[in-house]
Amino acid sequence: MAGKPELSEAKFLTVAEVADMMRVSKMTVYRLVHGGELPAVRVGRSFRVREEDANDYIKNSFYNAG
Repeated sequence: MAGKPELSEAKFLTVAEVADMMRVSKMTVYRLVHGGELPAVRVGRSFRVREEDANDYIKNSFYNAG
């Protein structure tokens, strides 16, 4: 089956890693997660975001400024 990889093959990132990748604060990532804009899995008291979901969010956030 083509498309998204199986969950067992997915690479999960911490909120800090996503924030570093996007060059934003961790609070911004938490806002995206809590607002439902960025899918995440809760593990204990922390969140994990699939690398693919973070990349998709970035790709879908581009807009033409002019």
